[in-house]
Amino acid sequence: MKTDTIAAIATPMTNSSIGIIRISGDDSLEIIEKVFKAKKKKSMKEVPSYTAHYGYAYDGDKMLDECIVLVMKGPHSYTTEDVVEINCHGGTMVMKKILEAVVKAGARPAEPGEFTKRAFLNGRIDLSEAEAVMDLIHSKNEFALKSSLKQLQGVLGDKIVSIRKKIIHSVAFIESALDDPEHYSIDGFADELKEQILEIMKELKYFLDHADNGRILKEGIQTVIVGKPNAGKSSLLNMLLGEDRAIVTDIAGTTRDALEESIQINGITLNIIDTAGIRETDDLVERMGVDRAKKLLKRADLILYVVDTSVPLTSEDTQISVLIHGKQTIALMNKSDLEPVVKAQDLKDKGFENIVEISAKEKKGLDALYDKINTMFFRGEVTFNDEIYITNVRHKNAVSNALDSLNLVLNSIEKGMPEDFFSIDLLDAYEQLGFIIGESVSEDLVNEIFSEFCMGK
Repeated sequence: MKTDTIAAIATPMTNSSIGIIRISGDDSLEIIEKVFKAKKKKSMKEVPSYTAHYGYAYDGDKMLDECIVLVMKGPHSYTTEDVVEINCHGGTMVMKKILEAVVKAGARPAEPGEFTKRAFLNGRIDLSEAEAVMDLIHSKNEFALKSSLKQLQGVLGDKIVSIRKKIIHSVAFIESALDDPEHYSIDGFADELKEQILEIMKELKYFLDHADNGRILKEGIQTVIVGKPNAGKSSLLNMLLGEDRAIVTDIAGTTRDALEESIQINGITLNIIDTAGIRETDDLVERMGVDRAKKLLKRADLILYVVDTSVPLTSEDTQISVLIHGKQTIALMNKSDLEPVVKAQDLKDKGFENIVEISAKEKKGLDALYDKINTMFFRGEVTFNDEIYITNVRHKNAVSNALDSLNLVLNSIEKGMPEDFFSIDLLDAYEQLGFIIGESVSEDLVNEIFSEFCMGK
């Protein structure tokens, strides 16, 4: 890694006003000397760091474009290496030609995420901060953006480092006491360690308990619309989207496959899936749609159960009630503009607690639905404060494994085991938490994480 210099186009490969070619490595300044001629003749090796220079990009004697070059010398750069960015016009052909010239001058094409990977490997950021870069790029809403920014600032990493210091301090004390019992007394240490572990576990459990909140803030609420045929599911989808996305007819079974859309509700993303009406059918295509709807219900965060209140409940409603039992559900009493046959009490008798009256046809009841969602997921108010969320499945697994190891330490303390037994599980917890910030991570995992990054980042 240290011996080569990388380059990539850091802006989207589409015709636009500005394009950026990024270069990083020991030979960056030497390479830019070969492909750039400043209007005011000067050596890029001699210019101060964090300066911009106007001139022209060349491939040999052939002028390619008018551009501005930014010079950021290491170690005070994104990668901690010498970094140069060529700001040119954003035509795809122009950017390709300049990148080809840079490669001819001695750079090699960067792999996806290699600039951020170098920032991690060179110690400028930890792994949780590196992953936050990608989360920031893919933020779907304001809260995901803020959460990514907090992680990018190192808030999560700092917390993990603090916890690991407490753990390794205890391990060091145990080892010292066992090696030098004359100077280090182990008496009463088990009780002190127990209190410390319980405090650490409290912090880690908070991360785990709020992991789903973090995922929802980042990815959105996975929402499935379900109901029997002709209950108004597609009309509800159209009402939520504010456009006619799904076909609506009086013919039962119109929707035969799942339709997926995303909307923003008070800053939170709702990933909505409209499914085929659940009923017994001989139609092969419709039956496949029904089977898919049942599978989608199993991994939904929220189910919107649409009930046609103008007709009595049927065995199909009973079947749906069984399928969604125990899931986060809002029963929507649709067609409230018609004479109701089904009352709210009928749904309460079937175990539904969250009930909202709507009329998808007349577009009524949206505010009440939004309020109910906020109450269910965010206690009535969607806010982003100083709390730290883990939004990554890899982080969640590491925290869970660390908790398991700390539980083993508690068990050893309760059973009166020798102190050296504590060290084994304490070190395992220490290592598990190290996976989050990248201090105990394998090369293969690092490569896998950064392979998901976009080119030029």
